[in-house]
Amino acid sequence: QVQLVESGGGGLVQAGGSLRLSCENIGPSFPSLAMGWFRQAPGKEREWVAAISWSGGRTYYSDSVKGRFTISRDNAKNTVYLQMNSLKPEDTAVYYCAGESRKTGWARLQNEYDYWGQGTQVTVSS
Repeated sequence: QVQLVESGGGGLVQAGGSLRLSCENIGPSFPSLAMGWFRQAPGKEREWVAAISWSGGRTYYSDSVKGRFTISRDNAKNTVYLQMNSLKPEDTAVYYCAGESRKTGWARLQNEYDYWGQGTQVTVSS
């Protein structure tokens, strides 16, 4: 089975700061997956943030994070990253990574993803 584990959150970041989240597939199965990041703030629906193809050659971003966040991956480490710069208080949410077995590389709906991490908290102070 695939098991995704996020890390890098849990602390407090001031507005304008940066943070990098990591998501590792610790296995025991390691299929080829396109990957995405989602986030969910209290009382709100989970929203799509970014997606990346298996090769890493194609990336996509929501309008709210475009130009500030960068998704990348290192397949040798079975890890996907989300570099977050110029953070805003409205970026505060639990961030989840997700794997898509169809490998479209641009899936934006929760039900298009097959595997999910447990989430990691990102808190940005004003």
